[in-house]
Amino acid sequence: MTVCGPIIACPSSTYHGHEGRVEELQPLLLDVWREACRHIEIEQSTAHIAQILTRRIPLDRVLIRRIDQARSCVETVATGIAGHGLAREYPRTECAPGELDRLVAWCRRGRIIRRPAGDDIRADLALLVPPSVEGDLVAGPLANEGGVWGVLVLVARPPYRFTSDDEPMIKALLEPFGVALDNEQRLRELNSLREAAEADKRSLLTRLGRQSLADEIVGAESGLRHVMELVEMVSRSDVPVLILGDTGTGKELVARTIHSRSTRASGPFLRVNCGAIPPELIDSELFGHERGSFTGAVGTRKGWFERADGGTLFLDEIGELPLAAQVRLLGVVQDGWCERVGGQRQIKVDVRIVAATHRDLTAMVRTGRFREDLWYRIAVFAIPLPPLRERLEDIPALACHFAKRAATRFGLLARMPSVADFNLLMSYPWPGNVRELAAVIDRAAILGTGQRLEVVKALGVSPGGLAALAEPAPSSSGDAEAGRATPPLNVVMRQHIEATLATTRGRIEGPYGAAAQLRINPHTLRARMRKLGIDWTKFRVHERPEGVLSQR
Repeated sequence: MTVCGPIIACPSSTYHGHEGRVEELQPLLLDVWREACRHIEIEQSTAHIAQILTRRIPLDRVLIRRIDQARSCVETVATGIAGHGLAREYPRTECAPGELDRLVAWCRRGRIIRRPAGDDIRADLALLVPPSVEGDLVAGPLANEGGVWGVLVLVARPPYRFTSDDEPMIKALLEPFGVALDNEQRLRELNSLREAAEADKRSLLTRLGRQSLADEIVGAESGLRHVMELVEMVSRSDVPVLILGDTGTGKELVARTIHSRSTRASGPFLRVNCGAIPPELIDSELFGHERGSFTGAVGTRKGWFERADGGTLFLDEIGELPLAAQVRLLGVVQDGWCERVGGQRQIKVDVRIVAATHRDLTAMVRTGRFREDLWYRIAVFAIPLPPLRERLEDIPALACHFAKRAATRFGLLARMPSVADFNLLMSYPWPGNVRELAAVIDRAAILGTGQRLEVVKALGVSPGGLAALAEPAPSSSGDAEAGRATPPLNVVMRQHIEATLATTRGRIEGPYGAAAQLRINPHTLRARMRKLGIDWTKFRVHERPEGVLSQR
C-alpha cells in the first residue's frame, strides 16, 4: 500500500504548527496512556482520548477500525468527538482476499496515509476509511505482536489540515490506541467464553433437571434436621469430617454443603471415589507424578491434593483404600506435605479432608483392615446419615422434588404423585435409599409419558400388592394358617413398636426411649406410629404418692 499524499505544511491552516519533538509531547501522551489503560470499553477510552487531542489539533472525529481476518472485513469499533457513540453509522467494509492481505502487510510496515481535503479517495484507502467520512484525514496502522490489526483514523475540523509537524504525535498515538484495541479484542474473547460457559451451564442444568447449581437438601427441616445441625456446627471449623451412611443416602451432598458453608467456599471442591481407583494408580491419583516416573507417565501431573489446595477434598468410600495407601494418606493428613511419584521435593498443601463410607470402620479397625491412627485423624467429627426408611416423613417432599426434576430432564409435563402413590412409596423399604427413590420417580415419569406418574409400574408392584402393602386384608379360614405363618409387615412393625413402648413405659426420646432402643430417629418413629395408628399415651406409667404404679 502506498502513501496517499505526503504530510506537508499547508498555507490554509489556521492552527499554529508544532515543534514535533517527542519530548514536548510527553504530557499529552501521558494523559492519552492514562485514558487508554483506565477504561475497559474502547468506546469510553476513545471518547476521552479524543477530547484530550483537541487541545493540540482541532479534530472533527476519531475512528478506530479493526481488520477482521476471520470475516475478511474492516469494521468500526469506536468513535470520538462528533461521532461519539455513532460507530453504527460507519458500516463494515468487505474485503477480497487479496485486499485483506495488502491491509495486513500495510499494518506490519507501520506507514501513515494522508488524504487531503477535496481529493478523491483511492481504492486502497477506501478499505481503511468509510466512504462517508470527508475532510482532511490521516490513517495509521494499529498492530502488535498478538496480531490484532486495526486502523486509527483522525479527521480534521475544517479549515485545519494535517502537516508534517503532526507526524511525531500521530506515530506516538498508534501504540496506546493499539493497546486499547488489543484490550477490546481480549474483552470480546472473554465475553465469548463467558457466553459459551453460560450455554454449557444451562445445558448441564437441563440434563440434570435442576434450576441452579446450588445444592438443595430436601428434608433439612424434618428428617435431616439433626444432620443439618451437625453440618452447621462443623462447617466454620477446619477439622476433618467423616460422613457415615448407607449407599445412596446423600453423603456427597452433605460434603458439598459443608464446603459451601465453610471459609473455603471460594476454593475448589474435588471428589475422589477411593473404591474406583486401581491399586497401582492410587499414589499417582492422590499425590501426582513426575514425567518418566513410570511407564506411561509422559508428563508431569498434579494429584488430587495439589488440585484441591485451598479447598476441600472429598474422599468418598475411604474404607476401600488398601493399607499401603492408608499409610501414605495418613502422612498427608497429619503433616500437610505430599510428594509426587518420582519426585524429589515435598509439596505443601492446604486441604480440608471430608471422608465418607458406608462400611463399619470401627469393625475394620478391630480386624486390622483399616489403620487405627488414620481412623483417629479422619473421624474427628462424625456425621451419621439416616437411611431413607428412617425418615419416611421426607418421602413425599423428595418424590415431588424428583418428579419436577424428571419433567425438566425429559421434557415432560410436571406430574406429582397421588395420595395412593405416597402411601406406596412410604410402605417400600428403600434398600437403595434416596438414589433408588430418584431412579423410581424417573422411571415412573417415563412410563407415564407426561400424563401421570406410573409409580406402581416403576416399583414393580401389582395393584393387589399395593393394597396388601397399604392395609393388610383379613385372612379367610382357608388361608388362616398361611396368615399366621407369615404375618403382614405392618402388623409385625406395630407389634414390635408397641412391645418396645411397653418396656420403655411410653418414653420415646432420650437414651432409654423407644427411638434409641429401635435405633430410629424420634421424629421418624412418631410419623410411623401415626401411620400405624399407635397411641403412645396408653403406655405411659406414672407413680402414685404412695409408690404404687398405675397405668393411665
